[in-house]
Amino acid sequence: MTPPKPTDEATLHYGDGEFAVLRPGRFVRCAVSARAIPLEALRYWSAEHQEAYFSPDEARTRMVSGQ
Repeated sequence: MTPPKPTDEATLHYGDGEFAVLRPGRFVRCAVSARAIPLEALRYWSAEHQEAYFSPDEARTRMVSGQ
């Protein structure tokens, strides 16, 4: 699998239980690890912080750190 191109990065608005695509793309970046998350695999995000997380571990890290 080829790594995604930076131009393939989407911009989303994160809501409670859903997100809206503001700029189409194939992936978003994890706010903690900067790993690319394909939109079809995106399961963890914060509506409050408007950011995505690669896995529950990154989400927990973000919530614990409070940054």
